[in-house]
Amino acid sequence: MAGLPASDAELLLLHNPRCSKSRAARALLEERGVAFTERRYLEEPLAPAELRELAARLGRPAREWARTGEFAWREAGLSGDAEESAVLAAMAAHPILVERPILVRGRRAVVGRPPERVLELL
Repeated sequence: MAGLPASDAELLLLHNPRCSKSRAARALLEERGVAFTERRYLEEPLAPAELRELAARLGRPAREWARTGEFAWREAGLSGDAEESAVLAAMAAHPILVERPILVRGRRAVVGRPPERVLELL
């Protein structure tokens, strides 16, 4: 597992190829000739420490970039006021709960909703 980027020279796209928004963000990067690493987070889930670090880089609590409409959210017994640790634990156990796409560049990250938001880090 490569982990999150250590410098601004590295870009990591947390990608789900089945998601149209994720595919659109990937295409935007490719069209601009941007070099990036792709991590299919459903196949290679983020570790709890990576998720905590990702929350810091996004500058947002995990529940703001969690897919709260997923069955796994309800199954984990989470609500809108869930503790950060509980949300992160659920995301680690059920990667489908992680919003997509997310582009990480060095110490910063952005959720690509809409997909054009990934361009903010270029």
